Amino acid sequence: MPAIPPLLVVEDDNIVRMLLVDVLNELGYEVTEAQDGEEALKLIEDPQQPFSLMLTDVGLPGMNGQELARLTRELRPLLPILFASGYGSTMEVPQGMHVIGKPFTIDQLRDKMKGILG
Repeated sequence: MPAIPPLLVVEDDNIVRMLLVDVLNELGYEVTEAQDGEEALKLIEDPQQPFSLMLTDVGLPGMNGQELARLTRELRPLLPILFASGYGSTMEVPQGMHVIGKPFTIDQLRDKMKGILG
């Protein structure tokens, strides 16, 4: 896999975030973590920090994943955004954004990532 900028994983549940990071590392991706929308936004606001994709939980405390995505779009209009949602494919997302239903398998996540990042 060619070197790509890290993925940004935004998940408030420490165990889920740790598992996601481990799985994504196993799939060959470098990962930067954030535990909530505010922390993620600080990373996104840093022009020196490149990202290839943001994977965010929808149900975050404070700023939810959809609000984070809206603010992210203003700062980085081309950054692909993948929502992880318990509502699965019934969740409507803006163009250029994607959704994966929770719970998902490693294979589903791998295939989704390949579909988005090529």
